[in-house]
Amino acid sequence: MSELLINPGVEMRDAQHELHHFRLRLGIATMFVIVMFALLFVRFMYLQIVMHDHYHTLAEANRISILPIVPNRGIIVDRNGVVLAHNYSAYTLEVTPSKVEDLESTIEEISTLVEITPRDRRRFKKLLEESKRFESLPIRTRLTDEEIARFAANRYRFPGIDVRARLFRQYPQGELFSHVIGHIGRINQKDLEKLENEGRDSNYRGTDYIGKTGLEYTYEDQLHGTTGVEQVEVDSGGRAVRSLSRTSPISGSNLVLKLDARLQEVVSRAFGDRRGALVAIEPETGGVLAFVSKPGFDPNLFVDGIDPQNWNELNTSPDKPMVNRALAGTYPPGSTFKPFMALAALTYGKRTPGQAISDPGFYNFGGHHFRDDKPGGHGLVDMYKSIVVSCDTYYYQLANDLGIDAISRFMGQLGFGSRTGIDLAGESAGVLPSQEWKMRRFKQKWYAGETISIGIGQGYNSYTPLQLALATATVANNGVMFRPHIVNYVEEVHTRQRSLIEPKPIRDLNLKPEHVAVIKNAMVGVNREGTSARAFAGAPYTNAGKTGTAQVVGLKGEKYVESRVAERFRDHALFIAYAPADRPTIALAVIVENSGFGARAAAPIARQVFDYWLTGKEPTKPVKDDDDAPEH
Repeated sequence: MSELLINPGVEMRDAQHELHHFRLRLGIATMFVIVMFALLFVRFMYLQIVMHDHYHTLAEANRISILPIVPNRGIIVDRNGVVLAHNYSAYTLEVTPSKVEDLESTIEEISTLVEITPRDRRRFKKLLEESKRFESLPIRTRLTDEEIARFAANRYRFPGIDVRARLFRQYPQGELFSHVIGHIGRINQKDLEKLENEGRDSNYRGTDYIGKTGLEYTYEDQLHGTTGVEQVEVDSGGRAVRSLSRTSPISGSNLVLKLDARLQEVVSRAFGDRRGALVAIEPETGGVLAFVSKPGFDPNLFVDGIDPQNWNELNTSPDKPMVNRALAGTYPPGSTFKPFMALAALTYGKRTPGQAISDPGFYNFGGHHFRDDKPGGHGLVDMYKSIVVSCDTYYYQLANDLGIDAISRFMGQLGFGSRTGIDLAGESAGVLPSQEWKMRRFKQKWYAGETISIGIGQGYNSYTPLQLALATATVANNGVMFRPHIVNYVEEVHTRQRSLIEPKPIRDLNLKPEHVAVIKNAMVGVNREGTSARAFAGAPYTNAGKTGTAQVVGLKGEKYVESRVAERFRDHALFIAYAPADRPTIALAVIVENSGFGARAAAPIARQVFDYWLTGKEPTKPVKDDDDAPEH
């Protein structure tokens, strides 16, 4: 009975205790819910009020896509309007590698719909190695309408691959202007870094190509134009719904050159398959009329991205087609140096025009015989005859009398040994030897015997065809030197406003007119009765020139016999000239590599150039070497 009285009390006390804990837990839960709702409310207020502008911007960004509009690249034409570089539109099959799981198998599958050649694959592989993974890269360009239709029907099978309309650069003259116009290429990491450092990267958004060489590189800012912007509303799938606003791009400016395409073609045809270079300049302005480096290359190979096979062929060719010989090739000037040496002698008072020497066929200095090319010599030789018959002995002695530093000082004023400032990148300075130069270069003093060969354009002398042409144009222009330039003016497409590249005098050598007249008269004599008389026989105009032959390898005192020397080691043929003699409109320098004597190989090319420029006569065949021409 007592146990029954105790148990109900215990049960009642336990129920009250549990009720108390239940109410406590309920209160805590209620407070937790209230706190959570308070936090959610605060967060809601923060997102809706405080962060409203930020998230509104993000929402708009998801709804609106900002697309760059690439401007049309400016075209390039010659002085007569002949198109040298222009654009055309075409469809391209492009791959974004980061969006493709198995690249190789995908390409194989696509090739069943669209033809992809081995060259396409090689080019794509090269681009893939040079580009970022998220970039869109072309695997096939210039798709036909049928190919576009086939791919469009199967587009859903190939994520990360699409067809795009793009503008392509084309060089209709091909190899003819390859070293002048240059080429464009895909923007690589080095280009991006340069654009970023210069603060120009924003103007290249959406642009895949940039000028790499030639005028395409030098005038990149003018040719590229200004990128436009379009705001497009997109749906949840990223597809464009409508255009909201548009800022049109500004097309790049056009370049109009001083170059003459027909003259360039005449030069190229005259060279034939031979290696060399020719630069022709308008003496009174510095405008470049022809600029040829042989052989050249097809710049169209670089537009889509050159494939490794073609790239390897260009770079391993013994003819070095990628080298711009006119701008970066350096050669001994040979006897073309002599008119400038004679002018230095008159300027420094070391010779008078009528002062003559007796030429026995050699010059003895320090017990060493410096041989003249004519056995037995030329007899009594004054300045006129020394240039006309190209007497080495006269210039051996003259070089010794002038001294190396006087020669270097005068030749430096004519532009030898320094860059001309032409509007092309990659110009070589050449080598103008002096005592200071040799000490700096070789840590050795200059020996007097080294000066002797300098006088006939050999020794350390090494200059570009452009420098030779500029020096010739300066003499033709009576000592006034103009900076050579290829572009005549830059023309804005929309306004047609022209920015003329004004002729810019570099310096006036202040030469005495009577001294210049002596040199000019002798150079006229070269083409009338001297070493290049055969090349200019019957010319209906008066012109002036000087032949030259430059050694490629030393023969250690042995007589040069061309047939005994391998072709690549034979002498170079050079020629400088201007015409008409009384009022020059063209001055040039030409070098034909490993072709022997200047009168035989180089002067006939100049004759064809002058014939076309002055009379309109066009040659139909390459120049044939004159085997009977004098050996200078």
